Amino acid sequence: MRPLNFLLIFTVCLAIALFSIENVQLSTIRIIPGVELQAPLAIELLLSLGVGAVIAWMFGLWNRLQQQLAYRKVSKEVQDKDKRIEALRQELESYQAQLEEQPAQLLPEVPAEEVAESSQS
Repeated sequence: MRPLNFLLIFTVCLAIALFSIENVQLSTIRIIPGVELQAPLAIELLLSLGVGAVIAWMFGLWNRLQQQLAYRKVSKEVQDKDKRIEALRQELESYQAQLEEQPAQLLPEVPAEEVAESSQS
């Protein structure tokens, strides 16, 4: 995907540069009322292209920053949930150990003779 993006950007920049080189007439730029500047149209086009590129780059940085912040938040939530799962797993193991001990305590001890007699019948 990167080579395709590079090719597309390169083609557009080349087309704008060639277009700018062909348009070298002087034109007037009004920055604010009363302030005028005369410059070749090529300079104006290239300058506006540069400003647009900088704005697009800043938007890309802002978007990446937002994604990183969202990723950090999700990553923190996942870590918290993993800790909770581990705590619950340990709690479950302790309950299972308690249950294994309890049946042995609750069952009355039956003499071996009675067990043998009931199995023969």
